[in-house]
Amino acid sequence: MAGACGSGCYKAEEEEVEKEIENTGRTCYKCKVAKIIESTGGLCGECLDRSLFAKFKQAVSTQNLISPTDNVLLAFSGGPCSRVALEFVHEMQNKAQKNRDASRNKSYPVFGVGVAFIDETAVTSLQLDKAIQDLRMIVSSLAPPRKELHIMPIQTILSDDDDVNRLKELLLTVTDVTGKEDLLLHLRMLCLQKVALENNYNKLILGSCTSRIACHVLSATVKGQGYSLPADIQYADARWEIPVVLPLRDCVSQELNMLCRLNSLKTLDSFDSPRSGINELVSTFITLLMEENPARERTIVRTAEKLVPFQFNRINESLDSGDRRRRRKVNLKSYESISSEFLCPICCSPVNNLDLEYLKSKLESCATSPTVFGESCCPSCQFQILPKESSSMEHFYSLVPQQMITRVKDSVGGDQAWLREQIEDCLLSDGEDEV
Repeated sequence: MAGACGSGCYKAEEEEVEKEIENTGRTCYKCKVAKIIESTGGLCGECLDRSLFAKFKQAVSTQNLISPTDNVLLAFSGGPCSRVALEFVHEMQNKAQKNRDASRNKSYPVFGVGVAFIDETAVTSLQLDKAIQDLRMIVSSLAPPRKELHIMPIQTILSDDDDVNRLKELLLTVTDVTGKEDLLLHLRMLCLQKVALENNYNKLILGSCTSRIACHVLSATVKGQGYSLPADIQYADARWEIPVVLPLRDCVSQELNMLCRLNSLKTLDSFDSPRSGINELVSTFITLLMEENPARERTIVRTAEKLVPFQFNRINESLDSGDRRRRRKVNLKSYESISSEFLCPICCSPVNNLDLEYLKSKLESCATSPTVFGESCCPSCQFQILPKESSSMEHFYSLVPQQMITRVKDSVGGDQAWLREQIEDCLLSDGEDEV
């Protein structure tokens, strides 16, 4: 596969994979020729590659995640999931480019691809100079069309300056370990949105897979985010200004790890920051479940799929006839209409039972902004992220990104018109038929 690392850095892992193949005398249930590799569900390496790419491509086509005219930004963390996502997106783009070159009038559109990495050196002890150098090599080694690489320090989301101290001060105001980790995750998403907006990308691709989503399902339940949970586990999420899509949603991390080893796809594991609190406990718990039954992750996600999605998770209905046929073939249904939701200014989760009239009156009566901000947040953020004392809350409010403050003012004072504008392209008009 194009983009494989030729430096020999995976030689030891390749030898380990070869031993795993030799130790299994069974043959692949698909091709009936090659020997299977353990932990792949009875597949050989080549069939595993095809199977994962087929899942990726089916998600893209049936859910209309990437269209030929798109300009997509791929969030790259350095792990196996984002590495495979980059490889598969590149493979799709490369094929589209070949189709365009083969056409007579060269009018076949080819979607653009950019790669974004959020540099969190300011808040971690990791040394990323070598890793970032490897990242540049990975992106530049991919065959044309060229992919722009964007590296953004996470602290720049707080101001136009490279304000490391302000970011550290903001994180220090959060005393809960899980809350601090979640706040950093939300800041990372704001950074990705900023990169996409400033560089004219219209979709953001995340490498979230079944394993990651399964962890999120349990951790969100424990944190009291059950109401907003359906928003985070769909293929598409248009609550953000730049819609987020998850084409690897049906793939598990174990298979993605194996694919990286088989195809010598270099990953940057040094980017992985140690986790703690609820997130780490849930991750460890699911790892133990997987040892007993490898299908547990898929079972958790399939169970969560029964929850009703929100309106901003609706599939874009502007599909061609071929896309419509594919949707019918896999029995995809359009979601029922649900009213627009108020979104938490910190995590952007839908908030239930919020008294908008009360908040609006507080905003109009020039009440303290930290108070309105705090009461606009979801219960999980209020409990795990927001300081309890009023003086600390005012200090926290003075440090948060302007985007979070603007979200409160626009949504409370603007009657959700801003949200309807953001999701307008994903909604069905009254005259359109359901598929």
